[in-house]
Amino acid sequence: MKKNLVLVLIVLLTAAGTLFAGGGQEGSGGAAEAQKPIVLRLAETHAADYPTTKGDFYFADLVKERTNGRITIEVYPSSQLGEEKPVIEQVQFGAIDFTRVSISPLSAFSPNFDALQMPYLYRNAEHMWKVLKSDIGKEFLESLEPANFVGLGWFESGARSFYNSKREVKTPADLKGMKIRVQQADIMVNMVNALGAVATPMPFGEVYSGLQTGVIDGAENNWPSYYSTSHYEVAKYYTLDAHTRVPEIIIASKISMDKLSAEDQEIIREAAWDSMDYQRQQWADYVKVAEEKIRAAGNVITEIKDNSAWQAAMQPMYNALSPELQEVVKKIRAVK
Repeated sequence: MKKNLVLVLIVLLTAAGTLFAGGGQEGSGGAAEAQKPIVLRLAETHAADYPTTKGDFYFADLVKERTNGRITIEVYPSSQLGEEKPVIEQVQFGAIDFTRVSISPLSAFSPNFDALQMPYLYRNAEHMWKVLKSDIGKEFLESLEPANFVGLGWFESGARSFYNSKREVKTPADLKGMKIRVQQADIMVNMVNALGAVATPMPFGEVYSGLQTGVIDGAENNWPSYYSTSHYEVAKYYTLDAHTRVPEIIIASKISMDKLSAEDQEIIREAAWDSMDYQRQQWADYVKVAEEKIRAAGNVITEIKDNSAWQAAMQPMYNALSPELQEVVKKIRAVK
């Protein structure tokens, strides 16, 4: 009898211990599971020392610090997990947890992003950042959820300009007939075609060989990308027309985020937002280095003082925007 009583007590105590450890909820996992390390992956196109990648690492460090090491974000630079568009698709379906991408390829998944990257839209970098940090920018981040993404924050990517291996470009007419690589986004294709060139969509990693072999005549990008990829070695003519300022964005998979607690999701959101100013400073520092190196290499740098002819060529693109996106453009231009 005593033996049976002891066995009953052992069973009851074991059950009680399990209940308290699990927080009193079946399948909750309890405190032990809540403290289990979580490892997430972030895909990055650029090299480890590039300003956007440095921003990625800083974001990952903030998350690790604020969760006491419980959540680790592993950053994979240099397109280790794939080029931008395939990576975006994998993030959408939860195969990759985060990525830092240009909003150009992202617009294929969320077309309203075209309004943020229209040619000659922003007066300068300061204007763009006022927009991104305003309610306009936050609404754009939130608008990604129906496409199964979570918008976390913005990164700097400078102003994009044309470079080529053929000749100096001073006017849109000088671009006529040139095969210009663009990102895999309709808005970039339409912009280059409107200027009389031949838009050639191509993955970023293939641009150097394309320029070297003559598959393309030129491309368009910012100072750091022109330098870090060594494109300046095979395309020595750089025209500073600053046709677009295309923000970079950190996005998460909604599938991945939904697996986390509300508290952990908020930590990740805040860490991404808090990494923006750090990345912007890294960008500013690298622009100086890139410009100095390229000018020292003897490249032909052409600064466009009057871009009225370039802007005029873009008007049909603005006219083609939906009434909703035209309204967004008005709001962006009204930001002071």
